[in-house]
Amino acid sequence: MSALFEPYTLRSLTIPNRVWMAPMCQYSAEETGPDAGVPLDWHFAHLAARAAGGAGLILTEATAVSLEGRISVADLGIWNDRQVEAFRRITRFLVSQGTVPGIQLAHAGRKASTDRPWKGGGAVAPDANGWEVLAPSPVPFAEGHLVPAELSVEQIQEIVGQFAAAARRAREAGFQVAEVHGAHGYLIGQFLSPHSNRRTDAYGGSYENRTRFALEVVDAIRAEWPDDLPVFFRISATDWLDEGGWTVDETVRLADDLVAHGVDLLDVSSGGNAAHARVPAGPGYQVPFAARVKAETRMPVAAVGLITDPEQAEKIVANGEADAVLLGRELLRDPYWARRAARELGGAVHTPPQYARAN
Repeated sequence: MSALFEPYTLRSLTIPNRVWMAPMCQYSAEETGPDAGVPLDWHFAHLAARAAGGAGLILTEATAVSLEGRISVADLGIWNDRQVEAFRRITRFLVSQGTVPGIQLAHAGRKASTDRPWKGGGAVAPDANGWEVLAPSPVPFAEGHLVPAELSVEQIQEIVGQFAAAARRAREAGFQVAEVHGAHGYLIGQFLSPHSNRRTDAYGGSYENRTRFALEVVDAIRAEWPDDLPVFFRISATDWLDEGGWTVDETVRLADDLVAHGVDLLDVSSGGNAAHARVPAGPGYQVPFAARVKAETRMPVAAVGLITDPEQAEKIVANGEADAVLLGRELLRDPYWARRAARELGGAVHTPPQYARAN
């Protein structure tokens, strides 16, 4: 049996294999009015194809917990019942294909109110269909980005409540995994890193203070999420800065704290919080971060980052570097990657009866 195609159980949930789809923004949701943030036909077709292709777990793109928490005007949201109902159609289909549906809950913080990448991805001002952005400190992400308003303690607590409400709606929508987006320089990651968090109150300065918001969000979600279903946390293991940023040592420390607060798996990525950081990307370049967390803590991990080849993915899991792999761009290129990998490695994935003649 291929290690990549062995089932994996977290709490009461068994995921049929270790080939998982990473969250990838599509910037294609309803934009305005009461249907803002609602998933459309594009999202159904996009996610359904990867489920029919054999992915064991599919995580939606970053799904905003509030209107102002979106990265762009075309981001998905989970702050109202219209969104819940639209998501139900998607989760029902994923489950019918033997795939576990997961949702990534997010708030963009200072990286909010930007345009679609294929339109340049630049900042969109409030008077141009954008909105005021919020952050731990009034430090813009990069030159040309909006200067964020510093969150008050009351506003911080309001956002914690938005994450809790989003988790409740996500369960109503049929999701079986909730992932907290603490990576890539979005709001939770902004609090974690001294590069973006310059506060001097209980939410800034020391490690304990910078991680306070993340742990409060996790506690709020865990209180709303069923005890028998898992919660994931996505982390940027490093800001890729020589000094003044979030570090791998802090990631290892946070992993233990997250276990104590009821997180079941750490989804280990990197970067995204410092616009000028140099990231030495290459095949599997982030896997060592996941491997270190797995070796030094009690936290299960998933590895991500230029994992493209079935044998490469198999070795990561078989060697114990990670419990699963998350594929991003490779699944954009090939929705049926898991099916092809199963054939090459001697594994098996669910086959829709409509496709059985192709076995």
